[in-house]
Amino acid sequence: MKSIKINEEKCIHCGLCITDCVSSCIGFDKNNVPEMKEENRCIACGHCMAICPTGALSFNDKNPDELEEVNYDDILALIKSRRSVRQYKEEEIPAETMQKLKEMLPYIPTGCNSHSLHFAIVEKKSVMDVMRKKVSALLLKTMSYKAMAPIINKFSRYKDSFLNGEDVIFRDAPHMIVVSSPLTAPCANVDPIIALSYIELYAQHLGLGTCWCGFAQACIKMFPELCDILEIPSGYKPVYAMLLGIPKVKYQRVIAPAPYKISEITEIREKDSCIFCKIKRIVTNFLR
Repeated sequence: MKSIKINEEKCIHCGLCITDCVSSCIGFDKNNVPEMKEENRCIACGHCMAICPTGALSFNDKNPDELEEVNYDDILALIKSRRSVRQYKEEEIPAETMQKLKEMLPYIPTGCNSHSLHFAIVEKKSVMDVMRKKVSALLLKTMSYKAMAPIINKFSRYKDSFLNGEDVIFRDAPHMIVVSSPLTAPCANVDPIIALSYIELYAQHLGLGTCWCGFAQACIKMFPELCDILEIPSGYKPVYAMLLGIPKVKYQRVIAPAPYKISEITEIREKDSCIFCKIKRIVTNFLR
C-alpha cells in the first residue's frame, strides 16, 4: 500500500510534489490539497516527500520532520541526498562548471585500467533541441509500424504523453552525457556505469542535477543517426546516457528507502546443491 498524507496547516499548495512526481500519480483535490490519484502507478521514489519545502507531505507514514535535511558537507550526506532530477532550468551549465566536470573524468577507474572510454557530452542546449526533434520524428515513424505495436503498447502511458508533445525522453534537459566503451575492453559493460556513477556524485557536489535516462539510451542504440551526432567512434558501444543540467527544484530532505538484502558472511557453510539447482544458478547468473 502506497499513500501520502498532507498536513494541511503546513501545506502551501505550491504543487511541487505534483510536478516532480515521475509517475504523475499525485494531483490536487477539490480543496487544492495534494492527494494520491493512482496508487498503482507510484514507484515509491519518495520525491514528493523530499521536495516539499514545508514538510507537509508524508509518504507511507514516514514523518518528514524525523528525516535528515539535505547536507552537502560530506560524501555520505552527498550520497543520501542524491535525487534523479527530471526538472531543469533552461539555462546552460556555466562553461567553468562544465570544465570542472571534464577535468574529473581521467580519475574515473576502469577494469584493468584500460582508460578506453568515450564521453559524448552535449554542451549546447541548441544541440539537445535538434536531438529532441530528430528523436521525435524517428519515434513517430517507428510507432507507425504494426510490428512495433506490442512493444509500444507496453509503454502506453509514456506514448500518450509523447504524442501530446511532452518531452518524456530527454525531460527538457539542456545537456546529456553518453558513455561508450570499445567492445574489446575488459569490462565493456561495467566501466561506463562506474563512470556515470562518479559523474553523478561530482555533478551533485557542483550543484547540478542528473538523471539516468533509459529511454535516451534505448533511442541511441536503436537509431544509428544519433551515434553519428554524438561522434561515438566505430567499434564503440553506447552503454548508457545521463541527463544533466541546473535543477529547477530543490530537495529539502533525504528519504527513508527500504533496506537492501545483506548476507553477513562470517563463516563458510557448506551446502549440497542438487544438479538442477546448480544449473538454475548458472542460467540465472548469465541472464540479461
